[in-house]
Amino acid sequence: MMLKVLLYSYGTGTFSSRKIAAKLETDVALRVLGGGLFPDFRTICRFRTRHHDDFVKVFVQVVQIAKEAGLVKLGTLAVDGSKIRANASKHRAMSYGRMKEEETKLRREIRKLLAAAKKQDSLDDREFGPDFRGDELPQELARRESRLKTILEAKKRLELRKEEEAREDDERKAKKAEAEGRDPPRERPEGRKHPKGQPKPKDQENFTDPESRIMLDGSGAFQQSYNAQIAVDAGARIIVGALVSNVAADARQLIPVLDRVEEVTGMCPRKVLADAGYRSEENFEALRARNIDGYVAVGRERSISASHARLPLTNAMARKLRTKKGRQTYRKRKHIAEPPFGWIKSVLGFRGFSMRGLRKVNAEWQLVCAAMNLRRLGGLVAWA
Repeated sequence: MMLKVLLYSYGTGTFSSRKIAAKLETDVALRVLGGGLFPDFRTICRFRTRHHDDFVKVFVQVVQIAKEAGLVKLGTLAVDGSKIRANASKHRAMSYGRMKEEETKLRREIRKLLAAAKKQDSLDDREFGPDFRGDELPQELARRESRLKTILEAKKRLELRKEEEAREDDERKAKKAEAEGRDPPRERPEGRKHPKGQPKPKDQENFTDPESRIMLDGSGAFQQSYNAQIAVDAGARIIVGALVSNVAADARQLIPVLDRVEEVTGMCPRKVLADAGYRSEENFEALRARNIDGYVAVGRERSISASHARLPLTNAMARKLRTKKGRQTYRKRKHIAEPPFGWIKSVLGFRGFSMRGLRKVNAEWQLVCAAMNLRRLGGLVAWA
């Protein structure tokens, strides 16, 4: 019952647990789906949090139903991404430089408060005697120690994240050099303005949802967001792959999305269409290795630039898209991949996640995409 209520609510543009609970009493369709039960918003919220991993399975089952109905062919697949706001404010983030300043400031204030408390204890002992209880933590001291603890935890997370990113970057460069038959690049610390693996002063960490990141959205504003990805089958416009990342760049998401599609459907697409955000020599190499005919934009330039000449697969992709067949094929991407995001964000009004943390946010995105697929299946059945 709870799953039916959530799927219908997400499919009709109601995402808040409080609004869902209210509509269970006023909306005829939800009253029928609820079977005369009226769970409150806390119960709905707990269900959504407790079963977030199961929503991934629900999405898979919906896609498999569409596949069994012959609606998923995977002849042509279009991939697209969009930034969706996290359940956290960018004003609850702090830069690494500011963290260090606040840490120094708070430690200094705590030392002063402790000294003042010790002095007050001596005065109390003289006035009331040594047995007087005055060991309660002063409110000002407790507030500063709590804030210092929060900042130190965020600072540690940021440092670990930057170390991990530096390690992954080294592994990626070494793998690329090995594939090209070159020696791994040497580290030159003397030429660096900033030590590798350490946060820069402007790097930020959010206190409310540490796994979200500051990203540039479609309106040109920087928001605390996640990068949501979908892969849409060209036949019946069914979303056959969905995932969420906290990496703003789309280029690193193409292969994980295709892996997800293969995991969900057990099939590999013949053609893949994607915009210039997914352009990279590594992606083109991966598409070729999987025997996938890729059509990925390489930019707006009208001619093959000198930089493309140094990248053979990018060069080949640019030439392919300049042919009549390449232009006609790539032109299909816009009306395959972009409408689902238009429906999700503009029609349903889903512009921000209700849950926090990458794992839970990914599960909520699966729920959104499952609801969209059910809407699409319902429409196809109605027209059949």
